[in-house]
Amino acid sequence: MTRLSAEMLAADTAEPITSAGHAQLGIAVLAGIAVIVLLITRFKLHAFLALTIGSLALGAFAGAPLDKVITSFTTGLGATVASVGVLIALGAILGRMLADSGGADQIVDTILAKAGGRSMPWAMVLIASVIGLPLFFEVGVVLLIPVVLMVAKRGNYSLMRIGIPALAGLSVMHGLVPPHPGPLVVIDAVDANLGVTLALGVLVAIPTVVIAGPVFSRFAARWVDVPAPERMIPQRPSEELERRPGFGATLATILLPVVLMLSKALVDIVVDDPTHTVQRVFDVVGSPLIALLAAVLVGFFTLTRPAGFSKERISGLVEKGLAPIAGILLIVGAGGGFKQTLIDCGMGRMVLEISKDWSIPALLLAWLIAVAIRLATGSATVATVSAAGLVAPLAADMSTTHTALLVLAIGAGSLFFSHVNDAGFWLVKEYFGVGVGQNLKTWSVMETLISVVAGGLVLLLSLVL
Repeated sequence: MTRLSAEMLAADTAEPITSAGHAQLGIAVLAGIAVIVLLITRFKLHAFLALTIGSLALGAFAGAPLDKVITSFTTGLGATVASVGVLIALGAILGRMLADSGGADQIVDTILAKAGGRSMPWAMVLIASVIGLPLFFEVGVVLLIPVVLMVAKRGNYSLMRIGIPALAGLSVMHGLVPPHPGPLVVIDAVDANLGVTLALGVLVAIPTVVIAGPVFSRFAARWVDVPAPERMIPQRPSEELERRPGFGATLATILLPVVLMLSKALVDIVVDDPTHTVQRVFDVVGSPLIALLAAVLVGFFTLTRPAGFSKERISGLVEKGLAPIAGILLIVGAGGGFKQTLIDCGMGRMVLEISKDWSIPALLLAWLIAVAIRLATGSATVATVSAAGLVAPLAADMSTTHTALLVLAIGAGSLFFSHVNDAGFWLVKEYFGVGVGQNLKTWSVMETLISVVAGGLVLLLSLVL
């Protein structure tokens, strides 16, 4: 729960908006989620509308006054968009600059020039992980798939040997490493420390991407041995540019927000004095807003200027970066509204009370809830924000480290077994030119590996931290 939401609840809704018993509330939650699943899968309704209608249905089934349900939903939506909306926008602008300036292609070409043979799958993981830091998953796929296809064709590699590592790198970054929207929403919901979450996210991401990427790609290449489809090799963004930014400057720009946020976490640990000047400075420069804004401003000089962009083209580039994120913002916001409706109906308290009698660890419970919603809706974002609402109360008595691990457990669960109700499943299938069964044996298994390995590592870390 966000601080804003907590304050509103304390002031205006000290009691839940419904007095329903555990049985009725449990049925109401299942019915609300069922409405969302049915609208997304059966009627192909946009996730924003499905979450909005599902939130109203949840309140109705719980016997809550409709005006209070609407207030809860709009409060949660507003708080969520206020906390992560600007960050999503800044990330989109940075990603667009990286793609259109040729900076992403420069990183790809530089790394590929130094790789070959058996090291190529590892190079693809490295490329995808670096490029995937500021990019949304779908944007990263569109950007990297042409490279995957060209490398597979020119080097006579199995498409899966090259493609699976690239997809694994993008997917792991998307699910586990802020400033991606999913982790940011959960961090806000459970009031986790962003720097600690980022550091632990990277720690979990490295072995996860190795296992689900280069290691698994060996098996995937045997199961599905297909060539790169000629018709799917499009023009790369930088082919029309006369020049593009340098490798070092591009890499520094991408890593700048990560370095700033990790520096804040380190200073918080070393100094541990909120009144100290150094800590106050890093609290500002290491905040997600300032860190991403700094990267965008630096990018104007390190990315767009070396590419020879005019002021008009830069302005248009920013507009192009913002346009595609409207749907993402609405889904994330509606997910926050659904989360707040769950909390205000008393679901959080119910989970907290019931879980006291369960022997299942809170982190495993969070992972399982995210898995269930992911399988039902096909959306990692919907799974993330919904699971965050359900398990947020469990974070109240957790340490800083375990709260960060709770974020990662939800992120890992949200990636489990992508199948036919996931837009990403069809995106990968069409780009790779494979059948549904082949995509299930490669892409879907890879996503499941990421989820299980990352979830397992989170549980192991909880035992030693």
